[in-house]
Parts: sequence; C-alpha cells; structure tokens
Amino acid sequence: MVNDIIIPLAILTGLGFLFAIILAVAYKKLKVYEDPRINTVEDLLPGANCGACGVPGCHAFAEVVVNEGTNPAKCTVSSEIGIVQIAEYLGVEASQEEKRVARLLCAGGKSNAHNFANYSGGIKSCRGVAVVNGGEKACSWGCIGLGDCEVACDFDAISMNENGLPKVDADKCTACNDCVEICPKGLFKIMPVSQKLIVQCRSLLEGDLAESKCNVACTGCSRCVADSAPNVISIENNLAVVNYELNNLTNPIAIKRCPTDAIVWLKNSQQFEISIDEELPLGRVENMFDDSVYHQKTS
Repeated sequence: MVNDIIIPLAILTGLGFLFAIILAVAYKKLKVYEDPRINTVEDLLPGANCGACGVPGCHAFAEVVVNEGTNPAKCTVSSEIGIVQIAEYLGVEASQEEKRVARLLCAGGKSNAHNFANYSGGIKSCRGVAVVNGGEKACSWGCIGLGDCEVACDFDAISMNENGLPKVDADKCTACNDCVEICPKGLFKIMPVSQKLIVQCRSLLEGDLAESKCNVACTGCSRCVADSAPNVISIENNLAVVNYELNNLTNPIAIKRCPTDAIVWLKNSQQFEISIDEELPLGRVENMFDDSVYHQKTS
C-alpha cells in the first residue's frame, strides 16, 4: 500500500527535477542578450506607447535607438530635454526632425455640406453612424462630425469646431496616428508641416454634381493644375492631387482661382484658418503675379 504511494511520488519528483534541469540548460543556451542601455533609454522616454515613432511602443523604440542608431528625436512625444538626455546618455547627436501633424482632408462642415437626411437614432459615434447609413451628409466621402477622433486623441490635440469639424492643434499633435485609424471615412493623414498646399476634399464626383453636395468640394476644374508648376498638381478621379515629391515647387498661387476653396495654402501649421487675404482682381488675374512664379497656361 505504501509502495503504491511512494513510487508514483518518486517518479513525479524525478520528472520535476529532470524538467527543471532541462529548462535551466535551455535558458542558459538560448538566452538572448539585451543591451542594458535599452531599459535606461526606455525610462527616459515618455511612456506613451503611441506608435508615432513608427514602431510599436516605447521599448521597441528604445531598441532601435540603441541597436540601430535611430534618432531619438523621432519620438515626437518626448520633450526637447528628454531627447537631449537620451542623446547625451548614448553619446550621440540628436538631429532635428521635421514636425508632422494630422491633417483633415475635408472642409465640408455643417455650413458647407448639404444633408440628405436627418438621423435621429441613438448612435453618437462616427463609426456607428457610418455602418448604419454612412452619415447624414449628401457627400458620402465627407466628415460625419461626431468626434470619434476627439475622443481617441490622448493628447487633447483635437477639438470639434463650430462648423462641426475636428480641428487639430498642431502644437499638441504628436502624429500618433490614432485619429487616422479611428476615422471611418479615412479623412486624416499625417503630414510634415512643410507640406502647406492641401486639398481639403476627398469627393470623386465631378463639377456641378460635387458642388451640389458641398460648396467647398473639389470640382476637378484643373485651374490649380494650370496655375501651379508643372507636375505639382494633377487631377485623378475628378480630384486634385498634390505631388509632394515636388513640395519645394508648391506656392499659394495654386489656390488663387479655386472656385470652391477646396485647395488651401496654410500660412502656419494650423488648419482651418484663413490663410490668403488678397482679393483677386477682375479680368486678367495673371497680371497680379510675377511671371516667374505664375504658371497659368495661355491659349
């Protein structure tokens, strides 16, 4: 009777010791060395784990900074002091990175876009309404305006303005990408602040049909194409598209004759602010500009 208890217990104990030895040997043989500086760099990061740096989380970013020499300034959430501390700790130079911010590619707010219906259901999120009926606006590409992006932003960089559109505070925006991912219409895009020429429309409708649904819609009229430097702007699927590879050739002239203000030039880093004050003269508008920068085609 005693043997029936002792023998199985001895076998189990022996197996436990055997597996413990195997695990200990495996840990020794398979252990991956991690540079201790990674944990120190991670401690110097803000811990937001937002992904704005392009990798998933602060620990992963610390790894690429230490192992691959990635510029610490790519962490857009860190303060200048934090970046300098990391650079000094690693003995590297933290070069400046151009600030990137989220831009809304739609200007069709409540005072601009026409409604085809009034939704009175209980759903109060853009994603929910998008699933039910695509939103109230006649333009199926336009911003729904219920502020999912405002809720998703952990840095209080987005607020809904009086026109029912999300306004991004460029000073607070960290380019974390949360608004890009939450928007059911895909209207947000992360852009460098140097890209000042922006088409605030995603409609693929043409001409009067586009304008009948929203008075700030791009009508595909091609005036911006004619007025900008060659190949800077093209019309694709009835929508003006900026070639940012030629960003150094962009200038405010491209927006002067836009009939709906669908394309804008930002004077500073903030969006949805009036940026061009000059009034166009009647008649030959090309007389207003220097020929060296004005590119309107003539017949």
